[in-house]
Amino acid sequence: MSLLVVGLSHRSAPVSVLERASLSGDARAKLLHDTLAAEPAAEGAVLATCNRIELYADVDKFHAGVAELSTLLAQHSGVGLEELTPYLYVHYEDRAVHHLFSVACGLDSMVVGEGQILGQIKDALAVGQELHTAGRLLNDLFQQALRVGKRAHSETGIDRAGQSLVTFGLEQLADGADVDSWAKGKRALVIGAGSMSSLAAATLARAGVGEIVIANRTAARADRLVEILREPGGTGVAARAVEMVAVGDELTRADIVVSCTGATGLVLTGEAVETAMQGRGEPLFLLDLAMPRDIDAAAHRMPGVRLVDIESLAEASADAPMAADVDQVRTIVSDEVAAFGAAQRAAHITPTVVALRAMAADVVAGEVARLEGRLPGLDDKQRAEITQTVRRVVDKLLHAPTVRVKQLASEPGGAGYADALRTLFDLDPGTVASVSRADLNDGDVKNRGRV
Repeated sequence: MSLLVVGLSHRSAPVSVLERASLSGDARAKLLHDTLAAEPAAEGAVLATCNRIELYADVDKFHAGVAELSTLLAQHSGVGLEELTPYLYVHYEDRAVHHLFSVACGLDSMVVGEGQILGQIKDALAVGQELHTAGRLLNDLFQQALRVGKRAHSETGIDRAGQSLVTFGLEQLADGADVDSWAKGKRALVIGAGSMSSLAAATLARAGVGEIVIANRTAARADRLVEILREPGGTGVAARAVEMVAVGDELTRADIVVSCTGATGLVLTGEAVETAMQGRGEPLFLLDLAMPRDIDAAAHRMPGVRLVDIESLAEASADAPMAADVDQVRTIVSDEVAAFGAAQRAAHITPTVVALRAMAADVVAGEVARLEGRLPGLDDKQRAEITQTVRRVVDKLLHAPTVRVKQLASEPGGAGYADALRTLFDLDPGTVASVSRADLNDGDVKNRGRV
């Protein structure tokens, strides 16, 4: 089995395609279910953010896997396969590992170095574990990706190379001014109460806005976010929650609006923005971080309105300077990919080595039993000494070749050593498979809940 990823992102597809190809929570679950039901795939995980959708799978056939995963992405994203195909990218085996590790480090993000992607990878793994679609390979892969991402942020200055999408968006709204000075005292309306909206609210509070209003379809989540903003020792910002029906009224009073919901249609229509601007003397700053978009693109053309959305952020980030630390992160990724590949190849041969040792133990047991039949006069001490001697001889004979074969198997191109070992010692494939299943079950128990 081999790792395959098929996906699209802001690097491969225009925003007009990305926003139509977004996946809801239910759609992700159905996509994973159908992935495992497909013949080539044994495991599956989906990484879906505002600017990428990637389907990871453990497949036994490359071409069939690419065709099946591409078809499934098209079916569940709602974009026809013929239209979607030109924007899809495919990574296989080590290149797939390299891609995810790069994503985890923020190297493939719209804003290089941003750390939010780690939470999104963590969520993707949690969903795969909850739905039992992530087995040993994807558990190992995603957990290692999280470790690699954390290592990159702790050992390098990649954080200086970029920031969160929220911070970058506010910088674009401020248009070169210091964000804290620009935001100080302004009234902010945050639409949505998910992770991105919560981050936006916290960022605005730290920037010194005078008031934050939270609007969300689920009142309890909006109330909870307001409580967090008001907590003692926190930002101390004035915060309140309103229902979604009150957004129109709040829009007339707000200076800054940040919207990031999971809605499939527009949250702020052009008409709503235009109405809010009637008789207004102050400019209105809109930041749309949703995919598909929450705010009508027509707002770009309205006098007194400055709209920054995913599309304009993508254009701005293309010109952002790369920090020198990026090269160091790339080195970390390359080293970690090599180590992960070696570990996976070594693990692949382990069931064969275990089966070989089990066969040797059976041979020892059979010979000792035969000896007892021929020499019934042996006392317990003599029998134990003979048994121990035979075991030591077998262990010494097997030690060097089994250690060496693990080393060889961990090197590139070492996948064939397991087959060679099974052939040389005439090992029962069923025995090796049973060891693999037992090993996998143990791994699943250890990994369960580890995110």
